[in-house]
Amino acid sequence: MDFENLDAIISFAIEKEKEAAEFYEENSESEMMSGKRQMLKEFAAEERKHQKMLEAYLATGIAENIEGYRFEWISDIKRSDYVDAMEYKPGMAYNELLMLAMKREEAALKLYNQLLRKADNDDAKKLFKMLCQEEAKHKLALETLYDDYMAKMGD
Repeated sequence: MDFENLDAIISFAIEKEKEAAEFYEENSESEMMSGKRQMLKEFAAEERKHQKMLEAYLATGIAENIEGYRFEWISDIKRSDYVDAMEYKPGMAYNELLMLAMKREEAALKLYNQLLRKADNDDAKKLFKMLCQEEAKHKLALETLYDDYMAKMGD
């Protein structure tokens, strides 16, 4: 991944967020079960939120929402490390949707860590650090949901 400048990095990240949101939005329409459909729509909304943050930064050069943002260490329980990348199939089981989403969040976290290393100013570094933390929170939440679900299933 080579980029000419920070704007190219941000544009790339915007496209990745759009792609993720569209993935969840499109696949939510394929789900018959309202709970799974709603979960996918919530995933899409989170991705759109990240997209808007990046677009605002690209437009203004200012990382909005960072002033009051509380950076903290997010635990990694590493469940996604033991999951292979999956393709979405309509009607996937709940635990499979969670595994798919965990793996996608893991990839997004890796991407933002790479982009953080390439950022060349403090505001951009803060933006990518914030996005890393957001993705880490999502990944942890999904992994926890997965663990809880599997425990209820007796696994």
